[in-house]
Amino acid sequence: MMTSEFFTTWFLPGVWVTVQVTVLSAALGVAISFGIGLARGSQYWIVRFLAGAYFEVFRGMSALVLMFWMFFALPLFGWQLVPLWAGVSALGLTYGAYGSEIVRGSLAAVTPAQKEAGIALNFTRLQRLRLIELPQAWPEMVPPFNNLLIELLKGTALVSVITVADMTFAGNLLRLGTNETTPVYTLLLVLYFVLAFLITRGMRLLERRAKAGIGQLPVKNGGTTRKAGARGESLQAGSQSAGGMG
Repeated sequence: MMTSEFFTTWFLPGVWVTVQVTVLSAALGVAISFGIGLARGSQYWIVRFLAGAYFEVFRGMSALVLMFWMFFALPLFGWQLVPLWAGVSALGLTYGAYGSEIVRGSLAAVTPAQKEAGIALNFTRLQRLRLIELPQAWPEMVPPFNNLLIELLKGTALVSVITVADMTFAGNLLRLGTNETTPVYTLLLVLYFVLAFLITRGMRLLERRAKAGIGQLPVKNGGTTRKAGARGESLQAGSQSAGGMG
C-alpha cells in the first residue's frame, strides 16, 4: 500500500533527482551541441573531421551501455564516478551529439544574403556568428531542442539501473514492497507527462521570445499570418547597398 511516509521519504526526493539529472544532462548536452555544431562548420578540415567523428561515434552509441561503461569499466582506468555523474555524463554526451546536428542544420539554413551582409559590413567570423547567424538560427533550434529535451527527460529513467534514486528507482522500490504494479507505473507515467508538459510550455515561451528578439512575431495581414523579419530585411538591405557601392 502506498503511504505518505514513502512519498516523503522516497518518491518526492526521487522526482527532485530526476529534475537534477535532466537539468545537468541538458546543460552538458547544450554545451556539446553548440561546440560540436559550430566545429562542424569550421573552415579547418581537421576541426570538421574531429567534430564529425564525435557526432558519428556518440550518435551510434547506446546511452545505457555507455552509462554502464562509465560506471563499471571506467574505474579500471583509475576514474571512479559516482552513479549520478556517470548517468549525467552518459546522457549529456549522447544527446549532445544529436543536438549538434540541430545547431549545424539551423546555422546552415540561414540565408546566404544574411551572411553576405556581414561580410559586406567587414564583420569577423565571430561577429557574424554572434550578431547575425546565431540570433536568426536560434528560433529555429528551439522546437527540435524541445523534442530532444523531452527525450532526455524520458532517458533519465535509465539512471535507475545504476542505483541513482530517481523517481523510476523509487517507483520500482514501491512496486516490490507493495506488489501494486498498475498504480505505481500509472503514477510514473503521469509524472513524466507532467514534467514533459512543463518543459514544452517553457520552451514555447522561449521560442516566442527568441522570435520577438529578431522581429519575427506573427502578424495578421489580410486574414493570413506572416512573419515580420525587420532585422533580416535591414541586413538584406545593407547587403544590397554594400553591393551597389562596390
